[in-house]
Amino acid sequence: MSFTLDRRFFLTLAGAGAGAAALSACGGPSTTPGAAVTTVADIDFSGVKPAASIDFWSNHPGKSQDVEKSIIERFHAKYPDITVNLVTAGANYEEIAQKFQTAQAAKSGLPSLVVLSDVWWFRYYLNESIIPLDSLVKQLDVKLDDFRTSLVDDYKYDGKQWALPYGRSTPLFYYNKDHFAAAGLPDRAPTTWQEFAGWAPKLKAASGAQYAFMHPALAGYAGWTLQNNLWGEGGGWSKDWDITCDSSESVAALQAAQDSVYKDAWAGVSSKESADDFAAGLASATLSSTGSLIGILKSATFNVGVGFLPGGSKVTSGVCPTGGAGLGIPSGVTKEEQLAAAMFLQFMTEPENTAAFSAATGYMPTRTSADMTAVLGKTPQIKIAMDQLAVTKVQDNARAFLAGADQEMAKAAAKILTQEGDVKAVMTELKATLEGIYTKDVKPKLKA
Repeated sequence: MSFTLDRRFFLTLAGAGAGAAALSACGGPSTTPGAAVTTVADIDFSGVKPAASIDFWSNHPGKSQDVEKSIIERFHAKYPDITVNLVTAGANYEEIAQKFQTAQAAKSGLPSLVVLSDVWWFRYYLNESIIPLDSLVKQLDVKLDDFRTSLVDDYKYDGKQWALPYGRSTPLFYYNKDHFAAAGLPDRAPTTWQEFAGWAPKLKAASGAQYAFMHPALAGYAGWTLQNNLWGEGGGWSKDWDITCDSSESVAALQAAQDSVYKDAWAGVSSKESADDFAAGLASATLSSTGSLIGILKSATFNVGVGFLPGGSKVTSGVCPTGGAGLGIPSGVTKEEQLAAAMFLQFMTEPENTAAFSAATGYMPTRTSADMTAVLGKTPQIKIAMDQLAVTKVQDNARAFLAGADQEMAKAAAKILTQEGDVKAVMTELKATLEGIYTKDVKPKLKA
């Protein structure tokens, strides 16, 4: 018996004992390197005492270092025998991932808890660099059913829970309310990119800003936010494991993005951080993470509006990807460290702490029981981000599951948006690259 590997299929089975058993019984796909079994055995933590000191590696997503320190202080007050050392392990997800890989290769200097981005956790799973959390979840009585389903399920695979959501986000459409009013536009995000293209000339003429729209910086963002453009035209980076970035629908979506920069000339491409460019008034609108919300509201000298991501000519809803990071526990540290890390992980994700983290950054509250009344009273824009969760879509496999694919997507986007390269040719080249990554690095570990 064989299966076509589909992430949604596995996420559906993740919590279903009977379904998982049926899959195992017919020898479903193995996702453990060099192994013939489907599932990973639970780790036994009975009789283990938590370590006295652990290292927590973070890149402080959403400028969260202060709130992380505050949560650590409260944890130490509750568990005075455990010291949590907050380590700045990189300026972004890519840097922290590279440092973690280096420590894995050296088999030394590993953290006890580490921030895992949406495009890195799966390769850690494939390489057995992180442990399943199920036995720790059970032992510590972590309330998984209180986590927002769409966020916690992103880390379920092969019937196990591999991380818990932390700095979870979606992109948001940010717009300058003052510019929109000056241009005579409605006070809302556009329904579609086609509608915004009609608004753009009015914005440029009335606002005095350099651009009507600023495309997000390509490194780290292109593969994420461009899924919105692709999905709106019926395309995508991939469909399940079939690479579709060169389809006519995908090419049309990216051609429209290129035209906004060159042919129609109402959009720019951020060199570093579009949220900062927007807050400085360089553009009337942009896409950026919900984790940028608090920073934008603090920096901007104008009225900031936020809204759902626009759809396209073919699809207008369900065009917003989830994203951000979770927290995982490395396999290469002692059980004592793993247990202490799990205790801190549980504390970090308790309702009051996820509310505090959301208030400080704009990231999604990961717990449904988190009391957001005070947060929303102060920052009502967060409600828009929370509402958009109901219409989010699981990211394309090509971005989330192929090692290095995000960087390749960024390179391709740069050729299209900053070098005016031929869209079809660039996407054809990208397809070959992505298929090569899948064939070499993923397919051999997904044996049916």
